[in-house]
Amino acid sequence: AKKALEETIAHHRLFAIFAFATCGGYSGELRLSVDCANKSESDLSIDIAFAYPFRLHQVNFEAPTCEGKRQEKLALIGDFSSSAEFFVTIAVFAFLYSLAATVVYIFFQNKYRENNRGPLIDFIVTVVFSFLWLVSSSAWAKGLSDVKVATDPDEVLLLISACKQQSNKCLPVRSPVMSSLNTSVVFGYLNFILWAGNIWFVFKETGWHSSGQRHPADTMEKQPGGYNQGGYNQDSYGPAGSYNQPGSYGQVGEYGQSQSYGQSGPTSFANQI
Repeated sequence: AKKALEETIAHHRLFAIFAFATCGGYSGELRLSVDCANKSESDLSIDIAFAYPFRLHQVNFEAPTCEGKRQEKLALIGDFSSSAEFFVTIAVFAFLYSLAATVVYIFFQNKYRENNRGPLIDFIVTVVFSFLWLVSSSAWAKGLSDVKVATDPDEVLLLISACKQQSNKCLPVRSPVMSSLNTSVVFGYLNFILWAGNIWFVFKETGWHSSGQRHPADTMEKQPGGYNQGGYNQDSYGPAGSYNQPGSYGQVGEYGQSQSYGQSGPTSFANQI
C-alpha cells in the first residue's frame, strides 16, 4: 500500500503540472482579411493575439472601415478568466500539496502516523481535491467552449462594420490552435479520476479501515465460546448426557439383568427336592 500510494502521489504531481502548464501557458492568434472595394483601403492581414487568462474583452485590434483611410478600433467579446484561473489555481495547489505529501510521507513517517492525524488529514484533503478537480474541469470545459466561439474568425468578422457591406470581401485567414487547451481539459478530468481513485489507498492508511477490520475478527473469536459452551452442546443432549446415558435406561444391572432372576429360582427348587 505504501508503494502504491507513493506512485499515485507522483502521478498527482505529473498530471497537475500538465494541467496548469497546458492552460496557463497558452497563447493563440487568429488572422483576418478585409478586402475593400477600394484596394488601397484594404488590410489583408489583421492579426489578433490573445492568451491566458482569456479576458477577451481587453483584446483590442484595428480594422479598416473601407471609407477612406479611417480605421475602427474593436475588441473581442467575453471574459472567461474566472473558469481558467480557477482551473489553474486548483492545479497549482494540487501540485504543491502532492509535493508536500511526498516529503512528509517519506521523511516524516512517524509524525505522519502519530495519533492517526496525518492519514485522516490526507484522506479529507484527497476527497476535497477530487471534488475540486471535477468542478474546475467542468467549469473550464464550458469556458473553453465559449473561448472557441469568441475567437472563431467567422464570428470576429461579424464585429467589423466593413464586412457588413457586400462590396467588401472579408475572409478568415487563420484560426487559433486550441489543441493544448483541449489537452488541459483532458488532464483535468484525468486528475479527478486519479485523486478519486486514490481515496481508497488513503483510507486504508487511516484508523477507520483498521478498526473496521478488527471488529469482524473479534466477532469470530467470540462465536465459538458462546455457541459451543451453551446448553446446546452440553451433556443434556450429547452422547454423554442424561438422555443417552447407559445408566438411566440401558444398563443391564437395573432392567436387563437375568442373573438375579434366572439363577436363584432353580437353585431354591432343587434344595426343596
